[in-house]
Amino acid sequence: MMRLYSGLALFFLLFSVCSAQEITVLDKETGEPVFNVAVFNKDKSKNLLTGFNGEANISGFSSNEVIFFRHVSHSDFHATKRQILQKKGKVYLASTKNELSEVVLSVSKFEQNRNMVPQKVITINRKDILTAAPQTSADLLESTGQVYVQKSQLGGGSPMIRGFATNRLLITVDGVRMNTAIFRGGNVQNVISIDPLSVERTEVVPGPGSLVFGSDAIGGVINFLTLSPAFSVAKGGNLSGRAYSRYATANNEKTGHLNLSYGLKEWAFLSSASYSDFGNMRMGSHGPEEYLRPNYVVRRNGQDVMVENDNPQVQKPTGYEQLNLLQKIRFKPNEEYNFSLGMIYSTTTDYPRYDRLYRKKNGVLRAAEWYYGPQEWLQTNFQLNKVGNGKIYNEAKLTAAYQNFEESRNDRAFGDDIFYHTQEEVDAYSLNLDFEKNFHLTTLSYGAEYVYNKVGSKGSEKNIITGEWSAGTSRYPDDATWQSLAAYGNLQWEIDPSLTLQTGARYNYILLDAVFDEDIYDFPFSDANLRTGALTGSAGLNWQQNDIFGWQFNLSTGFRSPNIDDVGKIFDSAPGLVVVPNPDLEPEKAYNAELGLALNFDNVVKFDLAGYYTLLEDALVRRDFDLNGETTIEYHGEPSRVQAIQNAARAHVYGFEAGAKIRFSEQLKLKAQLSITEGEEEQDDGTTAPLRHAAPLFGNAHLVWEKDRLRFDLFSEYNGEISADELAPSERDKDYLYAIDENGDPYSPEWYTLNFSSQYQAGKMWLVTASLENITDQRYRTYSSGVAAAGRNLILALQYSF
Repeated sequence: MMRLYSGLALFFLLFSVCSAQEITVLDKETGEPVFNVAVFNKDKSKNLLTGFNGEANISGFSSNEVIFFRHVSHSDFHATKRQILQKKGKVYLASTKNELSEVVLSVSKFEQNRNMVPQKVITINRKDILTAAPQTSADLLESTGQVYVQKSQLGGGSPMIRGFATNRLLITVDGVRMNTAIFRGGNVQNVISIDPLSVERTEVVPGPGSLVFGSDAIGGVINFLTLSPAFSVAKGGNLSGRAYSRYATANNEKTGHLNLSYGLKEWAFLSSASYSDFGNMRMGSHGPEEYLRPNYVVRRNGQDVMVENDNPQVQKPTGYEQLNLLQKIRFKPNEEYNFSLGMIYSTTTDYPRYDRLYRKKNGVLRAAEWYYGPQEWLQTNFQLNKVGNGKIYNEAKLTAAYQNFEESRNDRAFGDDIFYHTQEEVDAYSLNLDFEKNFHLTTLSYGAEYVYNKVGSKGSEKNIITGEWSAGTSRYPDDATWQSLAAYGNLQWEIDPSLTLQTGARYNYILLDAVFDEDIYDFPFSDANLRTGALTGSAGLNWQQNDIFGWQFNLSTGFRSPNIDDVGKIFDSAPGLVVVPNPDLEPEKAYNAELGLALNFDNVVKFDLAGYYTLLEDALVRRDFDLNGETTIEYHGEPSRVQAIQNAARAHVYGFEAGAKIRFSEQLKLKAQLSITEGEEEQDDGTTAPLRHAAPLFGNAHLVWEKDRLRFDLFSEYNGEISADELAPSERDKDYLYAIDENGDPYSPEWYTLNFSSQYQAGKMWLVTASLENITDQRYRTYSSGVAAAGRNLILALQYSF
């Protein structure tokens, strides 16, 4: 019997010892678990990652061994195993006080310490996303106060960075370029296909990023990193997840989100789904009357009828629905190899092109219908990561991806029986191979890329009286292709612990082929065959002069090669204007200089300042054109002036950005951002005019109080005015978007909003968010936008984590 008791005692002792080896890593401020924390000993011979619930098993470490903890958004921490166990296995990590110690991925495709990067990097982490409670990823970018966002409709959001936008900005998702061969110079809304609730982290790198990312990265790179499943570090599997719901009053938004993660030692799985139902947006009460919606079109008894809007502040129609799905599978057979398969799917219902629905001619609305068909996006990507001490690399990445994009445009003029429909589909294939090799004080990253886009485009017309369909003009030449081949190299040299040099070069070769249907188009050409190359490079320094001063200086070049949208598009850009194809185009090139200064006064007061200048040569711009000698043609039954994309301009952009963070106490902090952008573009007659995508002065300021599980945020967002003479010529052609000044000219008024947000962490699992935005109910449109922003808006959100 004594032997039995001794055996049981020994069993329970061993059980308790093994259980005691389980620790949990938590955020010091919120008490939430922190996953993907690197846990290792001094020589890194022992290492592991925390699971989704912050758990780790440290039984492999000896009692007096020092264990180090490192995470991208938290300060490093270390303690002996004995000390950790004396604290009941709880390890608390403080949020990063000095953002320069963060790791960034979007400059070289490999992890780099931020204090070695010569460029500015804007980061948005998971906590920022939950705090902002954005409806779309466009709203998420706007919440930074450093990215300007234009909206033509509620289902929209076109980022502007340092005077550039649309196809001069590159968007990537999990390292895969989202830009396709039909990304246009006009405002694009593809970013809304990215579900902000399935994003783990976003990095925005302003300025040319062509060295690593190739064509389109003139104004900057926006890199979205989606949720990734964590492997289990404990025995057996680990199931975790989050459920999130949100409601907003301004457009009666109803959003639901669920993600589940299951991790084993070698396998990990994550599934995520989000659904949103957005109603018609209500604008504010105080602002320009030009933004009101006094009437809209309905069809009654076979006739188009203008009816009075019972509430002109409600923008009818603007509502739509959206579904987002994400699936990730990871396999890690050993410490050397890591395989990942990701699948992303997004779709919307039809959504109205609102800015086309309130244009009038002789007091009558021009359009009876104008809407985009479902915007569908499918991305599948396979990634292989290999680490080791090889001769030519220490880390290698292979990324193979296939994407499918579908969109359509549907419109019918008021009183017209003909309904016009165009549908576009892009199949996009890409293959990237990237390497990193570490030497004594230098790191070399290099790689190659191949991208292939095939564009399908159809046009049709329907007589709504007879119901008969017939062939119509397509937006692009069908079966056109765009290909890119590239190789690059990037060197980072740590000259000394305070000074880092980064430099590199890339060569790109572009092939474009398009054939125009001569039965439909009467052009003086039958095809377009473009073969062109571009050499780009960059060189920059990051100098941490001392504990107070940190400097960044960077020289870089960028380019954008003509795509199918530039070469082969035909569409109506504005009333009385039609854009036609032009096969004789060359790449546009950008030359950029940037100087940044960060000041840190004992982590109590911090400032970051940046000034930049960008020169754009051979700019691809829309200019008047002639087709077979004709400067005016009939398009959709209306005489229209002919225009085309041309290498017809030189442009320059310069600006200043400033940020401040002041810590009044451990609980009370002030954060503020301000951006000023100026830009000019050369005109046909040699004069200059304001650059279209140069945003007005804009920024925000947040006064934040945090203690324990409670957070309050009183903040303001503000925009300066763009007067009539400061509007770009293309914007003056769209006077219906703007307010009218005392001289009867269009302009974009200044505006501000006052907002309040609160969060409460109710225990370990519940997070409650309540926000009241635009408290003073201002009526405003962001510059160049076609839809007015939300009026007074109550947002309620609830998250449950397990």
